[in-house]
Formats: sequence, structure tokens, C-alpha cells
Amino acid sequence: MFDHACSRRQFLGFAGGLAAVAGLGLAGCGGDTASAGSAAAEGSTVAGTVTYDGASSFQALVEAAAEQFMNDNPDVSITGSGNGSGTGLTAVADGTVTIGNSDVFAETKLEADQCADLVDHEVAVVGMGPVVSKNVTVDDLTIEQLAGIFSGEITNWSEVGGEDAAIYVLNRKSGSGTRATFESAVFGGEAPAWDGAAAELDKSGDVVTQVGSTDNAISYLDFSHFDEESFTAIKVNGVEPTSENVYDNSFPIWATEHMYCKQDADEATTAFLEYMLSEDVQGSLVEEQGFIPVSKMTVVKDAEGNVSEK
Repeated sequence: MFDHACSRRQFLGFAGGLAAVAGLGLAGCGGDTASAGSAAAEGSTVAGTVTYDGASSFQALVEAAAEQFMNDNPDVSITGSGNGSGTGLTAVADGTVTIGNSDVFAETKLEADQCADLVDHEVAVVGMGPVVSKNVTVDDLTIEQLAGIFSGEITNWSEVGGEDAAIYVLNRKSGSGTRATFESAVFGGEAPAWDGAAAELDKSGDVVTQVGSTDNAISYLDFSHFDEESFTAIKVNGVEPTSENVYDNSFPIWATEHMYCKQDADEATTAFLEYMLSEDVQGSLVEEQGFIPVSKMTVVKDAEGNVSEK
């Protein structure tokens, strides 16, 4: 149905996978990737401008990696924004940025012709979970209860074991990869049409601010944005929202983080994407930033949301 270049691109099996990446480069992402990666590693000849847009959920990880990469490669400039997965995917397809960051597969957001020459690089896994205001006494919700709250069928905290107070729902805007991941896990696809949310917020940072300053609110965030002093991250189906529980899908709300480029991407873009798969990033930075290395996952998820053993 979709061009192969836009289909799921998995790591090369981290038992030797990083070595394979270093040797083969980012196949299909244009240019002489092996030489570009070698130059990046030596910090000698790579030069150019890399631009990105997309998911705000792992923008901090990309920024941290970019800072390290630019320190080693002073002739490379990397700049970008986190305006949502849909925006980033459209931008890289249109050529207005060189990398599109996304919580979802490109084929779920773009037409086949838009992603025909895009190449996917899976750089991390992100866990996401519901968060509530500090005054909310509920600390565990089932998937069915979450579906009821975010479809407008459940409107009071007393209906799910809490106090008698109206639920203040904060959603993400349409086009958000975080929203798409949440809806896929909770509804098995897109949520039913409902306009009862108190607000639809642009970015993860907006959710942090709003939930932290509003009573009786509920929303959802990736693990890296959890802040126990500002709000409470709650269990789902009795399972704590931790990275360890994501490894085998015990905690069911998670997504693979994708960085897309064109097949004919320039040398600087190619070198930076190779760096994202290097031990410098995968060996430490991914977890330091609150994400999960793909190598630790015992399951994989496809573009339709189906989970299977590796």
C-alpha cells in the first residue's frame, strides 16, 4: 500500500547493530553515509546546516544530541522546533526541514506519494501515561475508564473512585504524535468525535504547565516530562508507568520515536542521524533524557499499533 521507503525501519539488531550501522551508514538516506559518519566521529570534515521539526516529546533528546554533535563538529549548525509530529512529517516531505521527528509512522500521517522517498530511523522508545492534578485522589485507571473520560462519557471523578468534582480534560491538538499514540492505546485507533475538552494544547510543555496549575485536571505526557512535584503520574490497569514496564508491553502506552530524512539527504543530516544511532547517544544519552533504547525492548509495534515479540 505504501512505498517501502516509508515503511518501518528497524535497528539492525543491537547485538552488533551499532557496529553494523557504523559500517553501513544510514542506507537509503543519501550520500556517502559511511564516509560522512567517519568524518563525524573524527570531528574533522563534516559541515553544513541541519534543520528539524516535529514531535515535542523527544525534542529535548534531539537537542542534547545536537549539542554534543556540534561540539565535535563545529562547522555543523543544527536548529529546530517541536511543533508536533504531523507538522514535522509534512515539513520533511516538503523539504522545508531536513529531518522530521515523529512519535508515529509517517504513513499514518502522510499520503503515499508524500513519504515515498522518506527514510525512517528509529532512535528510541517513549513511554507515555495519564497525569492528574495533585488534588486528584485517583491513582489508577483502566483503559476503559480512560476511554470514558477522553470521550466525554465519564465527567466526574466520583465515577472512577475519586471525589465529587468535574473532570477537567486537557487534550493535545490534532496532529500531535503523543495524542495519536494515546488514542491508539486507549481507543484502538482514533478517539470518537468529542469537543468537551477544556483545552487542546500544542506541546508537552503546555500540558506540564496546565496540569500543574489546575485542579481536577487530567491529560497525558511522555515519561521524560513527568514531574512528581507538579502533578501525579497514575497507573494504568494497575501497572506503574515505568520504563521497565514498557519493555514487554506490560504498560501499554508507548511509541517508537522516529527521525525521517529524504533519501538524498545532505552529508550533515546523514552524519547527525548516524550519530543518533551511535553508542554516544544510545549508550547513555537516551536513558539520561528519560527514554528507552530500542535494544532493551522485547517487543515491537507496527504502524497499525500491533505489538509482537522481537
